[in-house]
Amino acid sequence: MSPPSHHVSGLDTILDGQVLLDAPRPLLLTHEAAVTADLRRGIDALVEAGHRPHALLAPEHGYWGTGQAGAGGTETVDLATGVPVRSSYGISGTDLDRLIAGSGAGSLLVDLQDIGCRFYTYLWSMSDAMASCARLGLPVIVLDRPAPLPATALGPGVAAEAASFVGRHDVPLRHGARLGDLARHLARHDLDGDLDLTVVPAPIADGAAPWVPTSPNMPTRSTVALYPGTGLVEGTTWNEGRGTTLPFELLGAPWAGPEFAHRLRELSPDGVIVREAVYVPTSGDHAGQRVVGAQLHLAEDPVRLVADPQARFDPLRLAHAVLSVMRDLTPTGALWRAPHPGRVPFIDLLWGSSALREGIDDHGSLEEILAASPSPPAIERTEPADPGMQRSAS
Repeated sequence: MSPPSHHVSGLDTILDGQVLLDAPRPLLLTHEAAVTADLRRGIDALVEAGHRPHALLAPEHGYWGTGQAGAGGTETVDLATGVPVRSSYGISGTDLDRLIAGSGAGSLLVDLQDIGCRFYTYLWSMSDAMASCARLGLPVIVLDRPAPLPATALGPGVAAEAASFVGRHDVPLRHGARLGDLARHLARHDLDGDLDLTVVPAPIADGAAPWVPTSPNMPTRSTVALYPGTGLVEGTTWNEGRGTTLPFELLGAPWAGPEFAHRLRELSPDGVIVREAVYVPTSGDHAGQRVVGAQLHLAEDPVRLVADPQARFDPLRLAHAVLSVMRDLTPTGALWRAPHPGRVPFIDLLWGSSALREGIDDHGSLEEILAASPSPPAIERTEPADPGMQRSAS
């Protein structure tokens, strides 16, 4: 096998032998977006290099990333390699313990591309699997990857009553961190019991790797940049662009009119250009209906926009503007998605507390909402480093 011309991820440093992989009978938590520097599937490259996984463990959307939100995969075997595939989506606690133990694995290898937002669930698939491994006494090795954008932390933490699979533990809404740094943080602060954790670092800067879509509704880096803000629309009765080719960029509702785009444009959100749009989503909320709303265009390349403090792009400030206009234009005041009986409203799970919902209802400012929200912990972030094992036992 010829090595890649440059290293992008922890996977690449394993493949060319700079780091020796000590992972007995590894259960590989991964998906198809975990690719090599030359865009080969990670599973194919590992098998070719003699590191055949004992089995694959797939997160939400399944290994191939074809399942929609709230769905796992249906694969039972990887056709190219013959490696068995198991789905971890919707499984946690002792049920996940049994799944991992029953696989016969002797270790957990994690190779996932995350997007830097708390309510994107790959982080929590890793967290739940780490917790199981701590209980089972299995070592965990994280093959780290650069974040898709060089983003700083923004937004609130998570109140205990709002903990869920879109925010299992207390981290900032837009954490912007790599999964390796988050794994270390969770092992130190949130897991019950000791965990033998090793992180193989990614040697390049955040935002420098080629982008491979991580799920059906995360097609581009522009989507990644907007998602910490417009993803909050999932907690409302409006459509967030699912069922279109521009998820989280298109927003609207059947009852809306051109005033939604006009009023949002008047608020002049930094880094965003607002255009009136009409569309018919093929799935998701209001599927098959004519939806009137807006498309949010980033004013420049998302990597530059997020990295440039002069651009003042803030997805949470954008969300505040969007939700405030939606509040005023929603008939009968039914802005928020109705919770299941006995459950916390979904918008509270996304935000991490009731502060956003109550603040928008009361016409509060973003500053007032943040002040009423849980303060998040700081996530210690490492700089891109030379390849090598970084061990953390917790």
